[in-house]
Amino acid sequence: MSGRADAGAPVVLVHGIGMSHRYFRRLAAALRRRRTVIVVDLPGHGASPKPGRDVDVGEMARALAVVLAETGAGGCVLVGHSMGAQWVVETALQAEELVSRVVVIGPVVDDAHRTVFAQMRALAVDCLREPPRVNVVVFTDYLRCGVRWYLTQLRHMMTYPTEDRVARLRQPLLVLRGERDPIADVRWGRALAARTADGRFAQVGGAAHVAQSTAPLAVAARILTFAPSPDRAVS
Repeated sequence: MSGRADAGAPVVLVHGIGMSHRYFRRLAAALRRRRTVIVVDLPGHGASPKPGRDVDVGEMARALAVVLAETGAGGCVLVGHSMGAQWVVETALQAEELVSRVVVIGPVVDDAHRTVFAQMRALAVDCLREPPRVNVVVFTDYLRCGVRWYLTQLRHMMTYPTEDRVARLRQPLLVLRGERDPIADVRWGRALAARTADGRFAQVGGAAHVAQSTAPLAVAARILTFAPSPDRAVS
């Protein structure tokens, strides 16, 4: 899906594990006032068919790079939420020429939650902090994804070395988290930003893990400030 063109780089939104483009609708609407927006469903998620084999983070990133190239989104601002943070970081490393800036929202896996039990417990806490409309989208997307594909991707999510891969980025990085996010804590977010040559960290007040849906205007403002259009850029 795409929005109207603008002088700035297009913004590409990448969902997390088990999810689809649906929980980006409010953020996409806010961003489309200023930018072209592309929202994808990666293999096995949302409307995209499931591959007949395992697909790890590296291969998922290669698939995303193909999408960027085919849609003419080179030089994009690549935004990933939750496990989507891993996919966008890996894409930015594999296809540097296609990605100008990287934004990760609620990135995983927090070094305090590196067991499946810890992840499930944090997810349960987050459900209590999200509004019902967000939980409906999350759990219906999980059902559509299916247990088998979710668990396949969970295994890759738990072993991907996010902080090591982030340290290799050449593009500027913005780490965003909701201030009430139980999945990606503030210490982790600051540490990821500090691992890069040009990293920044910001919090979204009042939001939990799915900040892009509960606080879309605030998230959009952070992204647009981080990657302004050329005519609005500040030296």
